[in-house]
Amino acid sequence: MPIIAPHISQASAFPFHLRAFKNLRGFYAFSFATHAQAKSMTKFRKLNRPTGHRMSMLRTMVSQLVKHERIETTVAKAKEVRRLADNMVQLGKEGTLCAARQAAAFVRGDDVLHKLFTELAYRYKDRAGGYTRLLRTRIRVGDAAPMAYIEFIDRENELRQSKPPVPQPPQRAPLDPWTRSRLTRQFAPPKEEKGSDSDN
Repeated sequence: MPIIAPHISQASAFPFHLRAFKNLRGFYAFSFATHAQAKSMTKFRKLNRPTGHRMSMLRTMVSQLVKHERIETTVAKAKEVRRLADNMVQLGKEGTLCAARQAAAFVRGDDVLHKLFTELAYRYKDRAGGYTRLLRTRIRVGDAAPMAYIEFIDRENELRQSKPPVPQPPQRAPLDPWTRSRLTRQFAPPKEEKGSDSDN
């Protein structure tokens, strides 16, 4: 740092462009930080499309996946389709009128909706989740995008055998307070006598 006269302030000793550069450097650092925070807060992939186009594409892909039970797409799209397809199967397993209306507002076609609430709901009645799998296949010629198959598990001609479903623990009804108190007294551990310790 060059020695400056005492009557010249520290800020005015720097040329204007250096002071402006220091301010811009702080601004860009703040911008990058806020952009990173905003990027980490998103719960889904935007797939470089506006909202209407993205949702229309995902609705079509989920409907085609339910209809054909296997499609090939890019890895990023497949991960989004997997999340939405699992939600649709979960609605099919609920089987209520509210769930049917929610699924009908998303998937395209009555045959797809019927398959969700009959065939797929019966097939996955013992599974708590994870109804689809994603298998990476190749690098697409032209744009080098990684491609992947997404398919439903436990189906005919599946690309890889699925693991058996984890058995769910049986749900026991809660005991009423009277029965619980009787069982507590009946199976209580034996109490130790205090007199035997004092004799020693």
